[in-house]
Amino acid sequence: MATINPDLKYSKSHEWVRMDGDVAVIGISDFAQDALGDLVFVNLPQVGDDVTAGEAFGDVESVKAVSDLMSPVTGTVCEINEELLDAPEALNNDPYGAWIIKVENITGTEELLDAAAYEAHCAAEA
Repeated sequence: MATINPDLKYSKSHEWVRMDGDVAVIGISDFAQDALGDLVFVNLPQVGDDVTAGEAFGDVESVKAVSDLMSPVTGTVCEINEELLDAPEALNNDPYGAWIIKVENITGTEELLDAAAYEAHCAAEA
């Protein structure tokens, strides 16, 4: 079974959110990276781009398929993890350590799930 970090919030599309002051740090869950398989490419937004909760902000490509990355919050991208451009496999190796984007001016967090609700959501999808 996939690991779920109890200190994070989650979206139903399997992204995680960790609040760092007023900034949301966003990545993909262990469940997501396991379902995707070996990641070979990450397409990231630009700093300054607006993201909207429930809408795609980029995508990841695995040996199986290309999957959209859905934003769990609404706001403005203030930083991207450029290391993923050269090493997308970091998302497989450490899904809760390898963040994708950081977002500021956040709204739209009411859809986020706590760890228990996310675990139940994953169990229903498995």
